[in-house]
Amino acid sequence: MSANQRLRLNSPGHASDSGESGILNERILVLIFESIKWDIHVLCAASAVNRKLRAVATRLLWRELCVYRAPRMVAALATGAPNGRLGGGWHALAKLMFFCCGCESTRHFRVSRPSPGHFVKESRFSKTSGRSFLTKKCRGDLLYVSDPCEHPMGEREDDLGIYRGVFRGFMRSKTRACLIRRQVELEERVCCPYCGARVWSMTAARLVPKSASRRLGTHDGGLEYFVCLNGHLHGTCWLVPLSSDEDGGDAEDGDEGCSDDADDGSCRSECDDRTVTDGSMSSISEEIAADGPPDQSLCT
Repeated sequence: MSANQRLRLNSPGHASDSGESGILNERILVLIFESIKWDIHVLCAASAVNRKLRAVATRLLWRELCVYRAPRMVAALATGAPNGRLGGGWHALAKLMFFCCGCESTRHFRVSRPSPGHFVKESRFSKTSGRSFLTKKCRGDLLYVSDPCEHPMGEREDDLGIYRGVFRGFMRSKTRACLIRRQVELEERVCCPYCGARVWSMTAARLVPKSASRRLGTHDGGLEYFVCLNGHLHGTCWLVPLSSDEDGGDAEDGDEGCSDDADDGSCRSECDDRTVTDGSMSSISEEIAADGPPDQSLCT
């Protein structure tokens, strides 16, 4: 083989796994990030270097990070997904894991002052919690929801809780079918903080069950949440301290949501929580290392 032939075979355009990135072997990048336990700040910095690395991160690295940090949750979300793709992309899921989106006043939820978004070092995602956000007729859907991130609002106000979540296969979900059937309008002034898609207000759609209030520890009407076209959920609530006799658990409620749905499908609730936090992994929860200062490329 001549020197010119070897040069052509070793050029970026002939690298079978490099695609359009110009990187000879993207597997090397994966091994590097595996060696540093998929540090999200390093990945943010790498994806900001140039368009080629950003393309590799979008196509490959964000997914690998999500799988490494929360393998069981990701496996559940990816089940049945065409070509293993999630709505909004893997970057959006990674951002949802690590970023509290903050809060501004909306037409159904008023706050005295905006609460800015911020990077979080610990989050717990649970499909048991997610089930509390689904009306009776929509509980065949799979939804993961985080514990609320607490934001103090002052001595004269209750603390503000900000939470987020994600549906599996939202395009085929009963929740989406119910929104479409009811002809619920998309919000004009609110978009998804994780993928930028337009959103529905579940309050406006009258699809907020009472079990959501109980799960969050707030009073009826003290919460609002939105679901975007890609199945990402974000919302706010007032965190009211509960006495022992007020904690009613997650008993079935008589909500009217999706009452026009003739299909009474049900889904067994699997009580295994998912945690995104600093530390190591265990069989009960899934944890994420998020050391270092917040990275703005993920948080915008």
